[in-house]
Amino acid sequence: MNLEKVIFGFFIILACTLNFGFVIGEIDRPELHHASELFAAIVVNLIATVLKFGDRTHIGAIHLATSLVALMQLAAASIVWGWHLYVSHLAMDGQTISVIVSIAGGALLANVISVILLIGETLKQSR
Repeated sequence: MNLEKVIFGFFIILACTLNFGFVIGEIDRPELHHASELFAAIVVNLIATVLKFGDRTHIGAIHLATSLVALMQLAAASIVWGWHLYVSHLAMDGQTISVIVSIAGGALLANVISVILLIGETLKQSR
């Protein structure tokens, strides 16, 4: 068993599941989408992105691209959240959390693509 591949797979799948945990729930209910979940998703996606930098294959480039897209989407969601709360000084409402969850949903899609690539790569190597 290759420990490096275990760690790589662990962080890719953890990034996807944390992102899913943030997005799941009624889109316009702020109490179902916690800032800590979004922060955890950002941190784990950042770690997953760093782990993808060493691979120089074509599939490695696609892994990196999906990870960068997820990071950009999650960063945009956190900026919207921070702007609404700390710059505009407004309470979180259904409309704003809907925008945040929608943006994080884009990151979830990028993470799902990354997991699919990981599964495909794993199946290819087992043959």
